[in-house]
Amino acid sequence: MVQEYQSPVRVYKYPFEIVMAAYERRFPTSPLIPVFVGSEVTADNTTNDGSIRTTERRCKLVVEAPYLLKKIIGVDYVYFIQKNVLDLRERCLNIEATNETFSTRVNVLEKCRYYVHPENSEWTCYEQSALLDIKYFLGFESSMEKLGMKQYIQNISKGKEIIEFYVDELKKDGIINLPRWIPSGGDQTCDSNNPEESLVGLNKDSPTTADSQSKIWLEDEYIKRYIGELTPLQESKLVQFKKQLSQLQKSKLPSDTTLLRFLRATDFNIEKARENLSQSLIWRKKHNIDNILSEHEFPEAIKKYFPCGWHRHDKDGRPLYILRLGQMDVKGLLKSVGEDCLLKQAMHVCEEGLKLTKEATHTSGKPITTWCLLVDLEGLNMRHLWRPGVGALLRIIEIVESNYPETLGQVLIIRAPRVFPVLWTLVSTFINETTRQKFLFYGGNDYQSSGGLNEFLSEDDVPDFLGGPCKVKIPEGGFVPKNLYLKEGELEKEACTITEDSIYQSVTLTKGQAHEVFVQCEESSSVITWDFDVMRQDINFNVLRLLIEVQPSTLLNCARGNLNVIEKGWKEGEHYEKVEQTILCHDGESVQGSHLTTKSGTYVLQWYWSSDSLNISAGHHTKAKIMYYYEMLKSADYRGSMSSLMSANSKFSSRSNR
Repeated sequence: MVQEYQSPVRVYKYPFEIVMAAYERRFPTSPLIPVFVGSEVTADNTTNDGSIRTTERRCKLVVEAPYLLKKIIGVDYVYFIQKNVLDLRERCLNIEATNETFSTRVNVLEKCRYYVHPENSEWTCYEQSALLDIKYFLGFESSMEKLGMKQYIQNISKGKEIIEFYVDELKKDGIINLPRWIPSGGDQTCDSNNPEESLVGLNKDSPTTADSQSKIWLEDEYIKRYIGELTPLQESKLVQFKKQLSQLQKSKLPSDTTLLRFLRATDFNIEKARENLSQSLIWRKKHNIDNILSEHEFPEAIKKYFPCGWHRHDKDGRPLYILRLGQMDVKGLLKSVGEDCLLKQAMHVCEEGLKLTKEATHTSGKPITTWCLLVDLEGLNMRHLWRPGVGALLRIIEIVESNYPETLGQVLIIRAPRVFPVLWTLVSTFINETTRQKFLFYGGNDYQSSGGLNEFLSEDDVPDFLGGPCKVKIPEGGFVPKNLYLKEGELEKEACTITEDSIYQSVTLTKGQAHEVFVQCEESSSVITWDFDVMRQDINFNVLRLLIEVQPSTLLNCARGNLNVIEKGWKEGEHYEKVEQTILCHDGESVQGSHLTTKSGTYVLQWYWSSDSLNISAGHHTKAKIMYYYEMLKSADYRGSMSSLMSANSKFSSRSNR
C-alpha cells in the first residue's frame, strides 16, 4: 500500500540565513512538536571551504496510536534517520529522512528543501514530499497507513508556524540579520529584489512568469487567497496533479482553479481527474470553446426571447445568474435557432461564469470559484416538458457536467409548481449527486419567508419581478414569433431533434373528421401530457373520459383509422365526460398541456375540425393537419417523482403550498 504527499511551496519572508538559524533551534527537541521527543547527531561534516555541511541525526518519535495497536506492534517509539545537506554557497538545505524502525515492513521516505525565492533573494521557500509504502504489518496495513498519514499531516500543518515561532525567538535575542556565507578572501554580494514583490506572479493565473519552475509552482498563501482553503492532502493532490500535467501537456496548462474543479469532481482521484480533463480539453479544442466569448454571435431570437442573464452577486460574492424558465418558450427557441445554438448559449454562460468568478476573486479579496443559479419557475407548465426540449436540456446538462464540474455553488429553485416534480424526475438522474445536494427548492411564495432568498441575496439585490427593488436587465421571454422560425431544411442543418419522426405523429383531417387517441389509465392521480402543432386550419381539442367499457376491437378500429366513433353514436354524460374544457386551436398554433386524473379508466385525446373557424366560411382550406405527441406518467411514477423531489430538499415538502 503506497501513499504519496507533495506540499505546495511555503514562503517565509525572511532571508535564508535567518530561516536556517530558526530551523537549527528545533533540535534536539521542540515543545511545538510533542511527538518529536529527542534527536542525537550521529555525523557532522563540513567541506574545507565551509560551504557545505552534512549532518546526520537519529530522531526519536512517540507512536501516537490506540493502546491495543501499540501493544500489538510492541513499541512506544519509532526512530528515523535524517540527513541534512546545507549548501551555503547556493543557499539551500536538502533534507532526507527514512525510517529505521520496521524498515523491513514499512518504507518511509521524506524529502524537504529550503531554498532562496527565485524572484526575491530576501525570501525563503520550503517544500516537501513523502512516500509511505507499507509492505506488511500483521494484517494492520490499512490501519497503519491511515494512522501514519494522519500523524504526518498533523505535523505538516504545524511546519510553517514552527519556523515563525523560532524566528520570533531569534528577534527576542536581538538576531534580526545574519551575514551570508562568502568564500575565504572573497566579497559578499547581495541581490536587492523588491521584498514587496508578490508571489502571485509565479502562478498560473498571473501574466508574470519566473522560469520553467513557475509552470508547476503553487504557493500555500496563493492557494488560500485565490483558490480557497484546502486540507494538506488536497493541497498535495493539486500539486501532484499539476506536476503530472506539466510533464504531459506541452501547451498552456489550464488554470489552477480548473485543475481543482476536476479534482473535486472525482473526489481528488488524480487518474480520473486527468482522464476527464484530457477529454474536456479535446472537446474545447474541437468546438473552439476558448474563443466563444469573443467570436460567437447569437441570433435575434436569443437576444430578445431568452429570459436569462447575470445579475450582481449573492451574499458570498458569487456571480448570480437568473434563469426564468417559466417564461421561456422552449419550443419557439428550438425552432428558431436549433439545438446546437442553444447548446452554444449554455457554453457561453459557463464561460462567462468562469470569467466572472475570476474577476470576483480579484475584487473581493477572497477566493470565488463558483457561481449561484436562481431558477424562477413561475409559469412552468407541461409545454416545458416538450420532449425535444427536454432532450436538448439533458444534452446541455451532460456536456456541462463533463466540462464544467464544480462551477455551481448554489442552485435556488423558486416558485416551483405542481408539474415541476415531473421535470425534475427527467433531469435529476443526469446530475451527479454532489451537484444535486446544492439544489434548494421553494414552492409558491415560500422564497419570501425566513430561510428563503434573504439567506442568499441582500435586500437591495432581490430582483424586481420577485418583489425586490433591483431592476433586472434580462429579456422578459414570452412566445417567439413564428416569423423567426427556421425552415425545416434549416432545422435539419442545425441537427435539431424536433425533426425526428419517431417522436411526433402527423394527422390530416378532412371536414367533419376527428382524430382520437385512447389512453388507458390504470390508476387515479396519473398525469396525461400532450403537445401538438396545428399545421393547417383551425381545430378543436378535447380531453374525455369514457363512462362505458370499450371493447378491444373498438380501440383497434380507432387505431386503424375509424376516427369518428365518439362523434357518431355516443352522448356526453352517458358514454363519456369532458375532463377539460374544449379549446379552439388556431392555424399555426402550438399547444401544450396536462391533466391530473382523479379516476382510472379510458381517456381520449380528441382533435376535430372546428365548425367555429372563420377559415371554413372563407374556404381557406379543405383539410386540417396536426402534428402531436402525448405521454402518460403513471400514479406510482408521479408519486415517486414527487417523493424524489421532496427528499432532495426538505424545504420543498415543508414549505410548498401547492
